[in-house]
Amino acid sequence: MQPSHTLAIVDYGSGNLRSVWQAARHAAQDTNWNVLLTQDPAQIAAADRLILPGQGAMGDCMRELRASGLLEPVLEAARSKPLFGVCVGMQMLLERSEEGDGPQGTASLGLIGGRVRRFRFDEGQRQADGSRFKIPQMGWNRVHRPQQAQGQHPNAQHPMWAGIPDGSWYYFVHSYYAELADPSHCAGVADYGGPFTCAIAKDNLFATQFHPEKSAAQGIALYRNFLHWQP
Repeated sequence: MQPSHTLAIVDYGSGNLRSVWQAARHAAQDTNWNVLLTQDPAQIAAADRLILPGQGAMGDCMRELRASGLLEPVLEAARSKPLFGVCVGMQMLLERSEEGDGPQGTASLGLIGGRVRRFRFDEGQRQADGSRFKIPQMGWNRVHRPQQAQGQHPNAQHPMWAGIPDGSWYYFVHSYYAELADPSHCAGVADYGGPFTCAIAKDNLFATQFHPEKSAAQGIALYRNFLHWQP
């Protein structure tokens, strides 16, 4: 099948790039999508949709995005094109993170209102097996659709979850989580010492704290849904 659409994975020098690229290519099998791993601003500008990965410290990721010359192309694309943020790539969509060298933390892209907070656990908090909650959270955790007290949450049936059972398992490695200014932008919730937002969505933006590329079939399904999503 001749490719006619392009999915660009933003290579700004940070992130689990090869795994994301391989998983996205697998999701695009037997489709007319071409999956690129690129540092080229022109390819990002020309792409039909983007994946923004991220791994490591927020300050490093933001510095590398600026230094790469890709900050403005990503911001311009994010105004209209479907964009999928992964792990720190999700945190980068918010306004600011506690993680950073100074007391103010790190300013991020500001595309979705909210801040990134570090997990903090009381001394007496224990997991079901009696062990303490460790930071970072590292391993598999269930992801549930967001709920609200009355009525249907606007992202409870988000198209990115099509065909994926509620409560599916996804793989996490993180010490920080999203605290949203507007709860309607929550698209997924997990529990680690208490419920926290692990997926966010606003207009043409969708992002996850967990790693779809490390999450077996349910992760591939999420990337496949991204190729068909029409925000």
